[in-house]
Amino acid sequence: MNFELTEDQERMRAGARELARSFSDEYWADKDEKGEFPWEFYSKFAADGWLGIAIPEEYGGGGLGIFEAALLLEEIAASGAGMNGCSTMHLTIFGLNTIVKHGSEELRREILPAAAEGSLHVCFGVTEPNAGTDTTNITTFAEKVDKGYIINGRKVWITKAGDSTKMILIARTTKRNEVERSTDGMTLFLIDIDPEHVTLKAIPKMGRNAVSSYEVFIDDYFVPDSARVGEEGEGFKYLLDGLNPERILLAHEALGIGRAALARAVTYAKDRVVFDRPIGQNQGVAFPLAEAVTRLDAAELMARNAAWRYDNGLPCGREANMAKWLCADAGFNTADQAIQTHGGMGYAREYHVERYFRESRILRIAPVSQEMVMNYISNHVLGLPKSY
Repeated sequence: MNFELTEDQERMRAGARELARSFSDEYWADKDEKGEFPWEFYSKFAADGWLGIAIPEEYGGGGLGIFEAALLLEEIAASGAGMNGCSTMHLTIFGLNTIVKHGSEELRREILPAAAEGSLHVCFGVTEPNAGTDTTNITTFAEKVDKGYIINGRKVWITKAGDSTKMILIARTTKRNEVERSTDGMTLFLIDIDPEHVTLKAIPKMGRNAVSSYEVFIDDYFVPDSARVGEEGEGFKYLLDGLNPERILLAHEALGIGRAALARAVTYAKDRVVFDRPIGQNQGVAFPLAEAVTRLDAAELMARNAAWRYDNGLPCGREANMAKWLCADAGFNTADQAIQTHGGMGYAREYHVERYFRESRILRIAPVSQEMVMNYISNHVLGLPKSY
Protein backbone atom coordinates (compact mmCIF):
# COMPACT_ATOMS: atom_id res chain seq x y z
CA MET A 1 0.00 0.00 0.00
CA ASN A 2 1.62 3.20 -1.21
CA PHE A 3 0.17 6.56 -0.30
CA GLU A 4 2.81 8.60 -2.10
CA LEU A 5 1.00 11.09 -4.29
CA THR A 6 1.29 10.84 -8.05
CA GLU A 7 2.58 13.81 -10.04
CA ASP A 8 -0.98 14.64 -11.07
CA GLN A 9 -2.17 14.52 -7.46
CA GLU A 10 0.72 16.72 -6.36
CA ARG A 11 -0.12 19.28 -9.05
CA MET A 12 -3.78 19.17 -8.13
CA ARG A 13 -2.99 19.63 -4.44
CA ALA A 14 -0.61 22.52 -5.16
CA GLY A 15 -3.24 24.22 -7.31
CA ALA A 16 -5.89 23.85 -4.63
CA ARG A 17 -3.48 25.18 -2.01
CA GLU A 18 -2.56 28.23 -4.08
CA LEU A 19 -6.16 29.14 -4.84
CA ALA A 20 -7.39 28.55 -1.28
CA ARG A 21 -4.62 30.65 0.23
CA SER A 22 -5.46 33.58 -2.02
CA PHE A 23 -8.30 34.14 0.48
CA SER A 24 -6.89 35.46 3.74
CA ASP A 25 -7.72 34.66 7.33
CA GLU A 26 -9.14 38.17 7.54
CA TYR A 27 -11.55 37.35 4.71
CA TRP A 28 -12.85 34.32 6.60
CA ALA A 29 -13.04 36.12 9.93
CA ASP A 30 -15.11 38.85 8.28
CA LYS A 31 -17.48 36.37 6.63
CA ASP A 32 -17.86 34.46 9.89
CA GLU A 33 -18.56 37.60 11.92
CA LYS A 34 -21.13 38.92 9.43
CA GLY A 35 -22.70 35.54 8.72
CA GLU A 36 -22.24 36.04 4.98
CA PHE A 37 -21.90 33.19 2.51
CA PRO A 38 -18.41 33.40 0.87
CA TRP A 39 -19.64 33.87 -2.68
CA GLU A 40 -16.31 35.20 -3.96
CA PHE A 41 -14.53 32.08 -2.75
CA TYR A 42 -17.22 29.71 -3.99
CA SER A 43 -17.45 31.36 -7.40
CA LYS A 44 -13.69 31.23 -7.90
CA PHE A 45 -13.52 27.52 -7.12
CA ALA A 46 -16.53 26.92 -9.37
CA ALA A 47 -14.99 28.88 -12.26
CA ASP A 48 -11.78 26.88 -11.98
CA GLY A 49 -13.68 23.57 -12.11
CA TRP A 50 -13.08 22.28 -8.59
CA LEU A 51 -16.68 21.66 -7.52
CA GLY A 52 -17.20 18.68 -9.79
CA ILE A 53 -13.95 16.97 -8.86
CA ALA A 54 -15.65 13.64 -8.10
CA ILE A 55 -18.55 13.89 -10.58
CA PRO A 56 -18.11 11.61 -13.62
CA GLU A 57 -16.61 13.25 -16.68
CA GLU A 58 -19.63 12.47 -18.86
CA TYR A 59 -21.67 14.80 -16.64
CA GLY A 60 -19.17 17.66 -16.69
CA GLY A 61 -17.08 16.67 -13.69
CA GLY A 62 -13.45 15.82 -13.12
CA GLY A 63 -14.02 12.10 -12.76
CA LEU A 64 -11.56 11.82 -9.87
CA GLY A 65 -11.92 9.88 -6.64
CA ILE A 66 -12.63 10.56 -3.01
CA PHE A 67 -8.86 10.56 -2.40
CA GLU A 68 -8.40 13.63 -4.61
CA ALA A 69 -11.54 15.29 -3.23
CA ALA A 70 -10.20 14.73 0.30
CA LEU A 71 -6.89 16.39 -0.62
CA LEU A 72 -8.81 19.36 -2.02
CA LEU A 73 -10.87 19.86 1.14
CA GLU A 74 -7.88 19.36 3.41
CA GLU A 75 -6.03 22.14 1.59
CA ILE A 76 -9.05 24.44 1.82
CA ALA A 77 -9.33 23.88 5.57
CA ALA A 78 -5.57 24.24 6.07
CA SER A 79 -5.58 27.60 4.26
CA GLY A 80 -7.46 29.10 7.20
CA ALA A 81 -10.86 28.74 5.54
CA GLY A 82 -11.76 25.93 7.92
CA MET A 83 -15.32 24.65 7.84
CA ASN A 84 -16.58 27.96 6.47
CA GLY A 85 -14.73 27.16 3.26
CA CYS A 86 -15.20 23.40 3.10
CA SER A 87 -18.92 23.46 3.81
CA THR A 88 -19.61 25.49 0.70
CA MET A 89 -18.76 22.49 -1.45
CA HIS A 90 -18.41 19.18 0.37
CA LEU A 91 -22.11 18.41 0.02
CA THR A 92 -21.73 18.73 -3.74
CA ILE A 93 -18.91 16.19 -3.60
CA PHE A 94 -20.40 13.43 -1.43
CA GLY A 95 -24.11 14.28 -1.33
CA LEU A 96 -24.61 13.86 -5.06
CA ASN A 97 -23.11 10.39 -4.93
CA THR A 98 -26.66 9.12 -4.48
CA ILE A 99 -27.69 10.74 -7.77
CA VAL A 100 -24.64 9.34 -9.56
CA LYS A 101 -25.34 5.80 -8.36
CA HIS A 102 -29.12 5.64 -8.13
CA GLY A 103 -30.66 8.52 -10.05
CA SER A 104 -32.21 8.08 -13.47
CA GLU A 105 -30.16 9.07 -16.50
CA GLU A 106 -32.51 12.00 -17.01
CA LEU A 107 -31.96 13.15 -13.42
CA ARG A 108 -28.18 12.81 -13.71
CA ARG A 109 -28.08 14.94 -16.85
CA GLU A 110 -30.33 17.55 -15.28
CA ILE A 111 -28.48 17.86 -11.96
CA LEU A 112 -24.83 16.86 -12.20
CA PRO A 113 -23.51 19.27 -14.88
CA ALA A 114 -25.16 22.24 -13.15
CA ALA A 115 -23.73 21.18 -9.79
CA ALA A 116 -20.27 20.70 -11.28
CA GLU A 117 -20.22 24.20 -12.76
CA GLY A 118 -21.51 25.71 -9.52
CA SER A 119 -24.83 27.10 -10.75
CA LEU A 120 -26.89 24.57 -8.80
CA HIS A 121 -26.74 24.36 -5.02
CA VAL A 122 -28.07 21.21 -3.36
CA CYS A 123 -28.50 20.54 0.37
CA PHE A 124 -29.02 17.23 2.14
CA GLY A 125 -32.15 16.75 4.25
CA VAL A 126 -31.72 13.82 6.63
CA THR A 127 -31.55 14.84 10.32
CA GLU A 128 -34.75 15.44 12.30
CA PRO A 129 -35.29 16.97 15.75
CA ASN A 130 -36.68 13.79 17.32
CA ALA A 131 -34.54 11.28 15.43
CA GLY A 132 -30.98 12.61 15.49
CA THR A 133 -28.55 9.84 14.62
CA ASP A 134 -31.38 7.29 14.53
CA THR A 135 -32.35 7.91 10.92
CA THR A 136 -34.79 4.98 10.97
CA ASN A 137 -36.91 6.98 13.41
CA ILE A 138 -37.62 9.88 11.04
CA THR A 139 -41.24 10.92 10.74
CA THR A 140 -41.18 13.10 7.61
CA PHE A 141 -43.70 11.26 5.43
CA ALA A 142 -44.29 11.14 1.69
CA GLU A 143 -47.81 9.89 1.01
CA LYS A 144 -48.29 8.27 -2.39
CA VAL A 145 -50.96 9.95 -4.50
CA ASP A 146 -51.76 9.96 -8.18
CA LYS A 147 -48.60 10.83 -10.20
CA GLY A 148 -46.56 11.75 -7.15
CA TYR A 149 -46.30 12.19 -3.40
CA ILE A 150 -47.45 14.70 -0.78
CA ILE A 151 -44.70 15.37 1.75
CA ASN A 152 -45.04 16.68 5.30
CA GLY A 153 -42.34 16.83 7.92
CA ARG A 154 -39.50 18.65 9.61
CA LYS A 155 -35.72 18.56 9.27
CA VAL A 156 -32.99 20.22 11.32
CA TRP A 157 -29.33 21.18 10.94
CA ILE A 158 -29.65 21.33 7.16
CA THR A 159 -26.50 23.02 5.91
CA LYS A 160 -26.81 25.52 3.05
CA ALA A 161 -30.58 25.14 2.75
CA GLY A 162 -31.00 28.91 2.43
CA ASP A 163 -28.46 29.08 -0.40
CA SER A 164 -29.75 25.99 -2.23
CA THR A 165 -32.40 25.53 -4.87
CA LYS A 166 -32.82 21.78 -4.38
CA MET A 167 -32.70 19.30 -1.52
CA ILE A 168 -31.94 15.59 -1.44
CA LEU A 169 -34.58 14.51 1.06
CA ILE A 170 -35.16 11.22 2.83
CA ALA A 171 -38.70 10.53 3.95
CA ARG A 172 -40.75 7.58 5.02
CA THR A 173 -43.13 6.16 2.44
CA THR A 174 -44.14 3.37 4.81
CA LYS A 175 -44.48 3.95 8.55
CA ARG A 176 -41.85 2.35 10.75
CA ASN A 177 -44.35 0.17 12.60
CA GLU A 178 -45.54 -1.27 9.28
CA VAL A 179 -42.18 -2.58 8.00
CA GLU A 180 -40.32 -5.74 8.89
CA ARG A 181 -36.95 -3.99 9.26
CA SER A 182 -36.64 -0.45 10.57
CA THR A 183 -34.42 0.46 7.62
CA ASP A 184 -37.16 -0.42 5.13
CA GLY A 185 -39.83 1.97 3.90
CA MET A 186 -37.67 5.07 3.41
CA THR A 187 -37.35 6.81 0.06
CA LEU A 188 -35.03 9.46 -1.37
CA PHE A 189 -36.37 12.47 -3.26
CA LEU A 190 -34.76 15.40 -5.03
CA ILE A 191 -37.10 18.32 -4.41
CA ASP A 192 -37.17 22.01 -5.24
CA ILE A 193 -37.00 24.29 -2.21
CA ASP A 194 -40.36 25.89 -2.93
CA PRO A 195 -41.07 28.71 -0.46
CA GLU A 196 -44.82 28.03 -0.72
CA HIS A 197 -44.33 24.65 0.92
CA VAL A 198 -40.83 24.75 2.45
CA THR A 199 -40.10 27.14 5.33
CA LEU A 200 -36.53 27.75 6.47
CA LYS A 201 -35.36 29.07 9.83
CA ALA A 202 -31.65 29.73 10.39
CA ILE A 203 -30.16 28.32 13.60
CA PRO A 204 -27.89 30.69 15.59
CA LYS A 205 -24.76 28.70 16.37
CA MET A 206 -21.26 28.70 17.83
CA GLY A 207 -19.16 28.61 14.67
CA ARG A 208 -19.01 28.22 10.91
CA ASN A 209 -21.31 31.20 10.67
CA ALA A 210 -20.57 32.01 7.02
CA VAL A 211 -22.47 28.85 6.06
CA SER A 212 -25.80 28.70 7.82
CA SER A 213 -27.70 25.67 9.08
CA TYR A 214 -31.47 25.57 9.12
CA GLU A 215 -34.62 24.10 10.53
CA VAL A 216 -36.78 23.06 7.58
CA PHE A 217 -40.58 22.76 7.70
CA ILE A 218 -42.31 20.96 4.82
CA ASP A 219 -46.09 21.32 4.55
CA ASP A 220 -48.42 19.58 2.08
CA TYR A 221 -45.81 19.60 -0.65
CA PHE A 222 -46.78 17.70 -3.81
CA VAL A 223 -43.80 16.40 -5.77
CA PRO A 224 -44.07 14.32 -8.96
CA ASP A 225 -42.93 10.71 -9.30
CA SER A 226 -39.91 12.00 -11.23
CA ALA A 227 -38.60 13.58 -8.00
CA ARG A 228 -38.04 10.14 -6.52
CA VAL A 229 -34.44 8.87 -6.58
CA GLY A 230 -34.31 5.17 -7.35
CA GLU A 231 -36.87 2.72 -6.04
CA GLU A 232 -39.47 3.46 -3.40
CA GLY A 233 -38.52 2.09 0.00
CA GLU A 234 -34.81 1.73 -0.80
CA GLY A 235 -33.73 5.17 0.40
CA PHE A 236 -31.82 4.08 3.48
CA LYS A 237 -29.70 1.70 1.42
CA TYR A 238 -28.95 4.50 -1.04
CA LEU A 239 -28.10 6.82 1.83
CA LEU A 240 -25.39 4.43 3.03
CA ASP A 241 -23.48 5.01 -0.22
CA GLY A 242 -22.70 8.52 0.98
CA LEU A 243 -21.79 7.81 4.60
CA ASN A 244 -18.24 6.51 4.17
CA PRO A 245 -17.23 9.24 1.68
CA GLU A 246 -18.70 11.83 4.04
CA ARG A 247 -16.65 10.56 6.97
CA ILE A 248 -13.49 10.43 4.86
CA LEU A 249 -13.90 13.97 3.56
CA LEU A 250 -14.69 15.43 6.97
CA ALA A 251 -11.73 13.60 8.47
CA HIS A 252 -9.46 15.43 6.03
CA GLU A 253 -11.17 18.73 6.81
CA ALA A 254 -10.44 18.17 10.50
CA LEU A 255 -6.81 17.51 9.57
CA GLY A 256 -6.69 20.75 7.63
CA ILE A 257 -8.01 22.81 10.52
CA GLY A 258 -5.46 21.15 12.79
CA ARG A 259 -2.66 22.01 10.35
CA ALA A 260 -3.80 25.65 10.19
CA ALA A 261 -3.93 25.92 13.99
CA LEU A 262 -0.54 24.23 14.38
CA ALA A 263 1.11 26.60 11.89
CA ARG A 264 -0.21 29.61 13.80
CA ALA A 265 0.89 28.15 17.14
CA VAL A 266 4.41 27.29 15.96
CA THR A 267 4.92 30.76 14.47
CA TYR A 268 3.75 32.38 17.69
CA ALA A 269 5.95 30.09 19.81
CA LYS A 270 8.98 31.17 17.77
CA ASP A 271 8.19 34.88 17.75
CA ARG A 272 6.82 35.49 21.24
CA VAL A 273 9.62 36.35 23.65
CA VAL A 274 9.07 36.15 27.41
CA PHE A 275 11.85 36.20 30.02
CA ASP A 276 14.34 36.96 27.24
CA ARG A 277 13.64 33.76 25.26
CA PRO A 278 11.07 32.55 22.72
CA ILE A 279 8.34 30.67 24.50
CA GLY A 280 8.83 27.75 22.10
CA GLN A 281 12.15 27.10 23.80
CA ASN A 282 10.24 25.95 26.86
CA GLN A 283 9.32 22.27 26.89
CA GLY A 284 5.95 23.13 28.44
CA VAL A 285 5.11 24.89 25.17
CA ALA A 286 7.13 22.80 22.73
CA PHE A 287 6.13 19.31 23.82
CA PRO A 288 2.34 19.78 23.46
CA LEU A 289 2.91 21.09 19.92
CA ALA A 290 5.19 18.16 19.16
CA GLU A 291 2.48 15.82 20.40
CA ALA A 292 -0.10 17.63 18.28
CA VAL A 293 1.82 17.14 15.04
CA THR A 294 2.47 13.51 15.95
CA ARG A 295 -1.24 12.88 16.41
CA LEU A 296 -2.12 14.74 13.21
CA ASP A 297 0.39 12.71 11.20
CA ALA A 298 -0.89 9.43 12.66
CA ALA A 299 -4.53 10.36 11.98
CA GLU A 300 -3.62 11.35 8.43
CA LEU A 301 -2.42 7.82 7.68
CA MET A 302 -5.78 6.34 8.66
CA ALA A 303 -7.63 8.95 6.63
CA ARG A 304 -5.49 8.26 3.55
CA ASN A 305 -6.01 4.53 4.03
CA ALA A 306 -9.80 4.97 4.16
CA ALA A 307 -9.85 7.13 1.01
CA TRP A 308 -7.62 4.69 -0.87
CA ARG A 309 -9.78 1.73 0.11
CA TYR A 310 -12.98 3.48 -0.95
CA ASP A 311 -11.61 4.41 -4.37
CA ASN A 312 -10.35 0.87 -4.88
CA GLY A 313 -13.73 -0.67 -4.13
CA LEU A 314 -12.64 -2.26 -0.85
CA PRO A 315 -14.67 -2.37 2.38
CA CYS A 316 -13.85 0.78 4.33
CA GLY A 317 -16.48 1.23 7.04
CA ARG A 318 -13.95 0.40 9.73
CA GLU A 319 -11.29 2.74 8.32
CA ALA A 320 -13.69 5.60 7.48
CA ASN A 321 -15.14 5.65 10.99
CA MET A 322 -11.73 5.38 12.65
CA ALA A 323 -10.39 8.15 10.42
CA LYS A 324 -13.25 10.44 11.33
CA TRP A 325 -12.72 9.77 15.07
CA LEU A 326 -8.94 10.16 15.01
CA CYS A 327 -8.86 13.25 12.78
CA ALA A 328 -11.65 15.04 14.63
CA ASP A 329 -9.87 14.38 17.91
CA ALA A 330 -6.44 15.40 16.62
CA GLY A 331 -7.75 18.53 14.88
CA PHE A 332 -9.70 19.75 17.89
CA ASN A 333 -6.90 19.06 20.38
CA THR A 334 -4.45 20.90 18.14
CA ALA A 335 -6.75 23.91 17.90
CA ASP A 336 -7.16 23.87 21.67
CA GLN A 337 -3.39 23.73 22.14
CA ALA A 338 -2.97 26.60 19.67
CA ILE A 339 -5.12 28.77 21.95
CA GLN A 340 -3.11 27.64 24.97
CA THR A 341 0.16 28.48 23.19
CA HIS A 342 -1.07 31.99 22.45
CA GLY A 343 -2.17 32.46 26.04
CA GLY A 344 -4.58 35.35 26.46
CA MET A 345 -4.08 36.39 22.84
CA GLY A 346 -5.47 33.03 21.77
CA TYR A 347 -8.83 34.27 22.99
CA ALA A 348 -8.60 37.31 20.73
CA ARG A 349 -10.10 37.17 17.26
CA GLU A 350 -7.13 38.82 15.59
CA TYR A 351 -5.01 35.66 15.92
CA HIS A 352 -7.73 33.44 14.36
CA VAL A 353 -7.04 30.36 16.50
CA GLU A 354 -10.28 30.90 18.43
CA ARG A 355 -12.12 30.56 15.10
CA TYR A 356 -10.26 27.34 14.32
CA PHE A 357 -11.21 26.08 17.78
CA ARG A 358 -14.90 26.84 17.22
CA GLU A 359 -14.93 25.23 13.80
CA SER A 360 -12.97 22.15 14.82
CA ARG A 361 -15.41 21.46 17.67
CA ILE A 362 -18.30 20.61 15.37
CA LEU A 363 -16.36 17.74 13.83
CA ARG A 364 -16.49 15.82 17.11
CA ILE A 365 -20.30 15.99 16.86
CA ALA A 366 -21.22 15.87 13.19
CA PRO A 367 -21.96 14.13 10.93
CA VAL A 368 -21.64 11.36 13.51
CA SER A 369 -20.55 11.85 17.11
CA GLN A 370 -17.37 10.36 18.54
CA GLU A 371 -19.54 8.17 20.77
CA MET A 372 -21.50 6.75 17.83
CA VAL A 373 -18.22 5.94 16.08
CA MET A 374 -17.22 3.95 19.17
CA ASN A 375 -20.57 2.18 18.99
CA TYR A 376 -19.88 1.23 15.38
CA ILE A 377 -16.37 -0.04 16.15
CA SER A 378 -17.49 -1.96 19.24
CA ASN A 379 -20.26 -3.69 17.31
CA HIS A 380 -18.96 -4.05 13.73
CA VAL A 381 -15.21 -4.38 14.35
CA LEU A 382 -14.99 -6.11 17.73
CA GLY A 383 -18.24 -8.06 17.43
CA LEU A 384 -19.57 -6.90 20.80
CA PRO A 385 -23.34 -6.70 21.42
CA LYS A 386 -25.05 -3.58 20.07
CA SER A 387 -25.63 -1.10 22.88
CA TYR A 388 -28.69 0.67 21.49
